[in-house]
Amino acid sequence: MQNFIEFKNNKVYFSSEGEGSAVLLLHGFLESSFMWKELSRELLETHRVICIDLLGHGKTGCIGYVHAMEEMAEAVNEVLKSLRIRRVTIIGHSMGGYVGLAFAEKYLDKVKGICLMNSTSQADSEERKELRLRACKMAQTNYEALVKMSITNLFAETSRTKFAKEIEAIKKEALKTPVQGYIAATKGMRERKNREKVLRKIDKRLIISGEKDPILLKELVTTEGIRTETPVVFLPLGHMSYIESNKVLTIKVKEFLG
Repeated sequence: MQNFIEFKNNKVYFSSEGEGSAVLLLHGFLESSFMWKELSRELLETHRVICIDLLGHGKTGCIGYVHAMEEMAEAVNEVLKSLRIRRVTIIGHSMGGYVGLAFAEKYLDKVKGICLMNSTSQADSEERKELRLRACKMAQTNYEALVKMSITNLFAETSRTKFAKEIEAIKKEALKTPVQGYIAATKGMRERKNREKVLRKIDKRLIISGEKDPILLKELVTTEGIRTETPVVFLPLGHMSYIESNKVLTIKVKEFLG
């Protein structure tokens, strides 16, 4: 099923397919529910799969100039309410993981488990916050170049030739995100808080990361796992595990879901 709900005078796109325990797939920055097409097909064998286009991405419009993670979580909740789903397991890629944790903070009783895929419970470092501000400025003057560079930099260097075709397709999809959506999400990510305590409250949890992720360094992910008592699985390559390590990722997600 593909549908829309109203949220703050805006339409939020979602799809819901399959039967069984509900799994909520939340995409990352400059992505959309389209990114889940392969994993979703695998999970539909045993689960009900819900995909949502987050604010300012895919077929969902913008509602302002800052899309806070909490606001995105509220939109997610409205979708689940419309579907009468009481509890879900969340798989969140990058920004989707931030939204998943913001959702868990607000609606913990609705969360059976969470998998942070190339994501973190940490807030931005001061250096990262500064980089996000620069990106917002560049988005207003040279958006296409910024998006193309951002996508390329998410892949491990060894992946950039091997997955050249896939990278071009992702760039094309990313450029469908309007400038307002880019800036609003970037500011929302910049302002997000540390949610280690939230992660620890979720009974079933997992972090999947890339050995060569240029955004989330292995040593930082390892120590986060230790501090939050969360199992960590490292896949071989970069930040885009659903492309770079697709088969292994699918296996690990299925194992997590049980």
